[in-house]
Amino acid sequence: MHPPTSQDFDARSADAAYRPIGEYGVVGNLETVALIGRDGAVDWCCFPHVESPSLFARLLDAERGGHFAVTPSGSFEASQRYLDRTNVLRTRFETASGRATVTDFMPVPAAADGVEGAHRALYRKVDCDDGRVELDVRFAPRFDYARTTPAVERSNHGVVAHGDDESAFLTSSIEFDVDESGDDASPAPGEDGVGAALTLDEGETRWLVLGYDREIADRPAEHRRVFDDVVEYWRDWAHECPDDGACSIGGPNHDLAVRSALALKLLIHDDTGAICAAPTTSLPEDVGGVRNWDYRYNWIRDSAFTVQALAELGHLKEAKAYFELCLSHCSRGPPADIQPVYGLHGNDDLPERTLDHLAGYRNSSPVRVGNAAHEQRQFDIYGELIVGVHETTRYGAEITDRAWEAIRDIVDYVCDEWHRPDVGIWEVRGDPQNFVYSKVMCWAAIDRALRIVDETDYEAPVDRWRDARSEIEETVLDRGYSDELGSFVRSFEADDQLDAAALRIPMVDFLPPDDERVQGTIDAVRDRLATDDGLVDRFEGDDGLPGEEGAFVVCSFWLVNALALAGRDDEARELFESVCEFVSPLGLLSEEIDRETGELLGNYPQAFSQIGLINGALALGDSAAHGASRSGDNDG
Repeated sequence: MHPPTSQDFDARSADAAYRPIGEYGVVGNLETVALIGRDGAVDWCCFPHVESPSLFARLLDAERGGHFAVTPSGSFEASQRYLDRTNVLRTRFETASGRATVTDFMPVPAAADGVEGAHRALYRKVDCDDGRVELDVRFAPRFDYARTTPAVERSNHGVVAHGDDESAFLTSSIEFDVDESGDDASPAPGEDGVGAALTLDEGETRWLVLGYDREIADRPAEHRRVFDDVVEYWRDWAHECPDDGACSIGGPNHDLAVRSALALKLLIHDDTGAICAAPTTSLPEDVGGVRNWDYRYNWIRDSAFTVQALAELGHLKEAKAYFELCLSHCSRGPPADIQPVYGLHGNDDLPERTLDHLAGYRNSSPVRVGNAAHEQRQFDIYGELIVGVHETTRYGAEITDRAWEAIRDIVDYVCDEWHRPDVGIWEVRGDPQNFVYSKVMCWAAIDRALRIVDETDYEAPVDRWRDARSEIEETVLDRGYSDELGSFVRSFEADDQLDAAALRIPMVDFLPPDDERVQGTIDAVRDRLATDDGLVDRFEGDDGLPGEEGAFVVCSFWLVNALALAGRDDEARELFESVCEFVSPLGLLSEEIDRETGELLGNYPQAFSQIGLINGALALGDSAAHGASRSGDNDG
């Protein structure tokens, strides 16, 4: 079900088309991310941060969104790949007269020493590899989610576009067609900024460097040094994961897991350690529908999943930074005030609003910024938070006295409030219910806090906590499990509906994986929520929104984990390989997948999905190790 690794384009129509989501590569600087299509166009990028207003948003409006393209002037074939173990993207064009490559990267702060402002820039290196290639360069910035269409004028080293309080400088030796008639009128929406015709012969190179609020001089030798530093940075980071022989993930899954880790690293904010769920907003879960959300924020639910994925691959620095972030959320105030989602800089006010001037991806409106989930009650987050904290202590992190006080307050709050309904992990926009997964994660919050007490000198009202843990367990087993279905259900109210989140029950040790109720849940999910290809829906029933959605990627990997834990190794491996057929040729995943077409849907790339892939591969590695151990025992 892979999309093709190369594609034919007609340059006369490519500018106006919406590319399939899986045809984009991403580059970034640990502050923001740019999406670059196989046609050589930057169709989405926000500066200076990933949650800032966009500079290019053609992804969300083909006519007025703005873009920055380097594209052959006639018909061509195109393909993309990453430079090995880096986040440096190469787009290769083949035309009737020759071949060219556009290399895109953004320097991370650690790799931009000595070049002022370099890390807030997109570097585009254009090489003619063979023959002669004619290219069109088009620079059409649109500040503030395309609400500002700037005039573009010449600068010292190229051209510059000025918004109300920001600027974008494009440095290059290429001569752009700039209107110097003296007419100061800004172009109307839909007009295409400035362009240039570029003809390169074999061996020729040109650089284009887009700097945010700073012009970077046209110095190719300096650009090459920045490129070398960026490549070295990414390869050093990727190699923190040991080679195949010693890595937790070996064999054919190793490279795919490393690519997922590299994608995940792009979503981690360098200063705060926060992880955005995705670098995009409003890519639809239902094309043409209203299920369009802004994912450029940090969901603390991801904590336990993220810590495990990063730590097991050797990235302890990032795992511990996220641990510190989790502790800071624990300590923000009363437990009732802890939100499911925060801004990447810790801001808690994320008002959701619509941008009605944008058409939306393939006319999927509304386009939203902000996310109303920050106001929701989601009880599972307390479990995710404390499971994440406990997970990180396995890798050497320490809980301070102040953090323990906050954890105690959270657990006391959970003991008092766990019986209340909420909107659950899937953030339904209908009436709250008593979701089974929320109850299980309240159990996990208490359970992990009790483990911390056992492993440290900290004191707590352990008798009260144990009583509450037992009460939750008994209630879930009584009201959250259906003998008729042979499975855990979605909620106490919806006891005839399934929820893929129940696959997490053995992963948080609520029940052992070989328990017949866990096995029954696995089988029920496979039967009622999964396709033959292994794609898994989130749940049965209504979520308060019109329209349908695709299969939820992380749920497929949860099924892989559950099967592997249950010792059903062959099923787990077969399912994992089937789901990985939907991964983009660049190793990236969105939030959802269309069951009929295999098309990626929703925001992209999605941290939850990439983490799911890593943890699925880790589960298969653990399963193989246990299998070898069992085999060795039998031989003995």
